[in-house]
Amino acid sequence: MKRIKTTLFLIIVCSGSIFSQQKVDKVILNGKIITLNDQQPTVEALAIAGNRIIELGSNQRIKKYIGKNVQVIDARGKTVIPGIYDSHLHVIRGGRFYNAELRWDGLTTLAEALSMLKEQALRTPKGQWVRVVGGWSEFQFKEKRLPTLDEINTATGATPTFILHLYGQAFLNKAGIQALSITGETPNPIGGLIQKNPNGEPTGLLIAEPSAFILYSTLSKLPELNMEEKINSTKRFISDLNSLGVTSVMDAGGGFQNFPDDYQITDMLSKKGELNIRLPYYLFAQKPGTELEDYLKWIGMVDISDHQTDDSFEGKKTEYHVQGAGENLVASGGDFENFLKPRPELPPAMENQLKAVITELVKNRWPFRLHATYDESISRFLNVMEQVNRETPFNGLTWFFDHAETVSDANLDRIKALGGGVAIQDRMAFQAEGFVSRYGKKAALHTPPVRRMLDKGIRVGGGTDGTRVSSFNPWIGIYQFVSGKSLGGLKFASSENQVDRISALKIYTLGSASLIHQDNERGMLKKNFLADLAILNSDYLGIKEDEIKDIHSILTILNGKVVYGAQEYQKLAPKIPSAIPSWSPINFYGGYQSH
Repeated sequence: MKRIKTTLFLIIVCSGSIFSQQKVDKVILNGKIITLNDQQPTVEALAIAGNRIIELGSNQRIKKYIGKNVQVIDARGKTVIPGIYDSHLHVIRGGRFYNAELRWDGLTTLAEALSMLKEQALRTPKGQWVRVVGGWSEFQFKEKRLPTLDEINTATGATPTFILHLYGQAFLNKAGIQALSITGETPNPIGGLIQKNPNGEPTGLLIAEPSAFILYSTLSKLPELNMEEKINSTKRFISDLNSLGVTSVMDAGGGFQNFPDDYQITDMLSKKGELNIRLPYYLFAQKPGTELEDYLKWIGMVDISDHQTDDSFEGKKTEYHVQGAGENLVASGGDFENFLKPRPELPPAMENQLKAVITELVKNRWPFRLHATYDESISRFLNVMEQVNRETPFNGLTWFFDHAETVSDANLDRIKALGGGVAIQDRMAFQAEGFVSRYGKKAALHTPPVRRMLDKGIRVGGGTDGTRVSSFNPWIGIYQFVSGKSLGGLKFASSENQVDRISALKIYTLGSASLIHQDNERGMLKKNFLADLAILNSDYLGIKEDEIKDIHSILTILNGKVVYGAQEYQKLAPKIPSAIPSWSPINFYGGYQSH
């Protein structure tokens, strides 16, 4: 017995010695820290060693770690949360264009939007365009309406201008029509309409009927930034994500985002240790009819099992790798969510095309995600998946649907049975009014049915789908699921489909991590979890509902390192370079327009 006691004593002493030898780099004191750990929901302080949290508790408990060269951060009673994890964002594509775009995200009046448009048109050099590319809804404006083409032309004059409105339409001014050589004889592209006046001349309105191809293909014809500007642009975009408390993103691929050519910038930033975000990304098939060929080629190029999550600290890279396939697997499965138009009917060829792709992905153990807005489409997708599973079992392969606004209870059960998850976004915050006008109030009450998803134990992660449709601000989604309201203030969701503030925050942290089984080391503030967190400007649990969407970070820590700071924490963070080119709207207005 004496020998056993001695052995236990030595184990305890040695364990304590090893623990005490861990080099603490930072402590955060005096915080209102929301851990999202149900076993320890709130604490005052925490300690960070390298890129991991090693202790949480009271100020008194954590102060014992303060020593020479330990950075002490006083949260001053402010709210601290785990870093936001956006499960659906287009960072790689969005970063390449960010500095060229005028953002209307967060504006509250159309008058201000038009004023910004006019100012930017005057400073934009010849050969370049003014472009407003998503992130806004007319219902966020006090005026509750879209700009008219006359107002756009008056504001922009001779400077070519492109304004994207959701997935539904885009506006070109007269100079833009001329620059693109669009005439009364220009044919409509497949799935799109070039609106013409009674004289047969183009008005400047491009309409998605129902495909968004006309919008994105037109946008692709606009001049791009040079390589130096794209690098700066990507850094600025990621910095603005950090300013909202975002530390991790799953990039969902996207149209006109070719692999590997369009990944050069993030590849380079990752290798240099300058990618200030965790970024697992998906490969999105680009050309209709060659999707299977693309995925077979990529399967041969990329070892999907070789996920090197780099745990190193200062000056080292953070997570960046191919996570899987999607969100587009076959073009014939694209049920784009233009709620202003009828639901698109997917062609009969979809099933065979999708089955061929999913079969190869399952055989090669490639995780995948699939864009799926409407329950009718989801039923057909699940039919294919269940057939594949019978022939080539999924056996726990990671997969999930994106969007799923109108998914039924029956299909939720099928998703769970196949081990799938759902990535939900804030699209109703931008489009609830259009959805209700087409489908009625009753249909919107559970769109998407987030509460049912959670109650069924399905993995649910939150995202934004920024930047070309929705804004990249994750707090809009958190606001939507808490309040049940759109940006225009329309209460569309039933009270049964709203969630409490802790649950909403979990969706955008732990939930997103759970989609790809990363919730064992991120998404909450817990001992040995990754040191990704944000100090907020507002008391998330105490402010009014309508103020949630305006929350932002004043200090963001990624991988144990400060990547963003504002107000009293600005000196702790690296300096954010000015946007280039010098005429970039980011230099004059920033990205998200906080009020």
